[in-house]
Amino acid sequence: MDNSTENVTLFAVFINDILKNYEEKKEDYEDLFAMVEGYDLSDPFNKVPMQLYNDLCEWIENNLGKFNLIRVGRNVGETVHDSLVQNNIISTDSTPLDTMQALKGAAETMVQDEKKRGWEILEHTDNSILMRRTQTFNSQLQIGLLDGLIRKTKKSGVKVEYTKKVEDGADFDEYIITWF
Repeated sequence: MDNSTENVTLFAVFINDILKNYEEKKEDYEDLFAMVEGYDLSDPFNKVPMQLYNDLCEWIENNLGKFNLIRVGRNVGETVHDSLVQNNIISTDSTPLDTMQALKGAAETMVQDEKKRGWEILEHTDNSILMRRTQTFNSQLQIGLLDGLIRKTKKSGVKVEYTKKVEDGADFDEYIITWF
């Protein structure tokens, strides 16, 4: 996987979506909030470096644990879903496949990357979707994001698991999402 972040930006809304999970106890997370000083996050469509996003996720994972980051990812997934509905890209009755196709399109639009990295849908059945992460998005946060998105499609028994991991030597992280 190409992990370069040079000239890759994303909208500030993603940074704000991460930080809002820690706003209530901002004084406990001074180091996290210090990382965004100097960036204009007031407009959700301002472009910020992808590396900032990755650094925030890495800080959370290292200091608060991967499960905290997965929880943040679920919240991000719910926000993404609501935004996709609000912009009439999907509806509240959209299927998991429709939702993952919308995620793929949103990543292509909301992340500015000349290499066009983001998400690929590799396979799908009535109760599963196999996704490949090709962008440098934090691996753990994506588990929560995918989970949060699929739960918003009113499916139960949602489970997101790796089928391949960069951490274990794979070229890409691949996630199998299942539900009933």
